[in-house]
Amino acid sequence: MTTVQPAAPAGRLAPLRHRDFRWLVAGTATSSLGNAITPVALAFGVLDLGGSPTDLGVVVGAFALAEVVTVLLGGVLGDRVSRKIMMEGSAAACTMTQGLVAVLLIGGWATIPTLALIGAVNGCLGALSQPSSAAMTRLTVPAELLGSAVALRGLLQTSTAVVGFSLGGVLVAAVGPGWAIAVDAATFAIAATCFSRLQVPHSRPGTARTSLLADLAEGFREVMRHAWLWLLIGQAMLYHLVYGGAQAVLGPVVVGETFGRSLWGVALSALMAGFVVGGAVCVRWRPRLAVGTLLLSLTAAFPLAMALSDHVAPILLGAFLHGFGLQVFDVAWEVSIQEQVAEDKLARVFSLDMVGSFVARPLGLVLTGPVAEVVGYDRWLVVVGCVMGGSALLALLSRDVRRLERRT
Repeated sequence: MTTVQPAAPAGRLAPLRHRDFRWLVAGTATSSLGNAITPVALAFGVLDLGGSPTDLGVVVGAFALAEVVTVLLGGVLGDRVSRKIMMEGSAAACTMTQGLVAVLLIGGWATIPTLALIGAVNGCLGALSQPSSAAMTRLTVPAELLGSAVALRGLLQTSTAVVGFSLGGVLVAAVGPGWAIAVDAATFAIAATCFSRLQVPHSRPGTARTSLLADLAEGFREVMRHAWLWLLIGQAMLYHLVYGGAQAVLGPVVVGETFGRSLWGVALSALMAGFVVGGAVCVRWRPRLAVGTLLLSLTAAFPLAMALSDHVAPILLGAFLHGFGLQVFDVAWEVSIQEQVAEDKLARVFSLDMVGSFVARPLGLVLTGPVAEVVGYDRWLVVVGCVMGGSALLALLSRDVRRLERRT
């Protein structure tokens, strides 16, 4: 049974008139808050155990690797079973695993291998629900509100993440890493409760049961059927291959050595501000995919400003434009997938999009340091900016990208 109500009048907050959408964003925003607390708390938890930056990389890497490996299965299951159950079950299980991490840290029983193992389990649990979560928005609002709903959901999740990063630091300083992660466990419990309140359809077309690999192959064929889809997934692979290392490895060094370490935090705040403003603009504005792809080229501004500017203002502006352009593209991209892909294949397509976006990031993190040492930090940042901006503009040469229209 669906509880999507008749169309509401257009407006920034119109999607919130729909009960299921309210429960959806309440759950996702709450878990986004907790997910922003954990990286801060976990980093200090590992260091408090005597771990090195390499040990922290192993713990974080275990989560990332498990996430990439499992997300395809999450996509297949999201098209087979109830997406509501996938989201609710994942959040409930994460409540227990994060609660276990909190207990181990608070009680002094934690070890780095234990944290890495539980981190891998959390990565699997999160990846199992991500495609279902992405595909859920379309089931909670009328078609004419889909664009506003996607933008509003993204805005709320980004805003709560900004709060979460700050709250994580406060909690670690005030009560310690273990208690901070306990707060994250509580947010998962709240999210699971919110998802349990959803009343959305979960029936699938009556087709013969096939294997998991056959279902995944069908999702891959669906991606390849849309030139704009596979082309921009390829562009995302290039983006994450070069930019992940530029931000995580080179940014702190280049900006920190030139302007002081505190400015790097300010630059990341400007980046998040761009995300928030981009999301707020898209709540009212409904950009086509071509416009979003054009604005995606603004992401080049941040690495280019770090490489070429000797002043603070261009770096902060570049960070803001990066966040703004990426957020506008993300909204246009997600709405395009929601509108163009059949309901029974939606979770699988989102899972392939997620794999395409993030599978290259670990390789980029590994290669950035050695490559930048050879060619020079500033020169490599210029290359990064040209690849990011140039690949987005090249995607606009595709007729399918330029002409894809909004359906609502």
